[in-house]
Amino acid sequence: MIPVQPTLDAESKVGFVVSKAVGNSVVRHRVSRRLRHVLRDRLASLPTGSSLVVRALPPAATASSAELAEDVDAALRRLVR
Repeated sequence: MIPVQPTLDAESKVGFVVSKAVGNSVVRHRVSRRLRHVLRDRLASLPTGSSLVVRALPPAATASSAELAEDVDAALRRLVR
């Protein structure tokens, strides 16, 4: 995850980078959907107006939603420190 400085917008934003290294288009879309679902609940915990970019690595293709959620939570904890 790459943190970006908060903007003047009141709304927090999240973007995803899922490259072809993760898998074919079906796999990449599945990973994006899972990550979007995981981050939907965590968006409120981000500082207001912040932008966040999440880069999926190849192991995300075989990870369960619970594993993705654990990884996102760990990354957000590191980000807050």
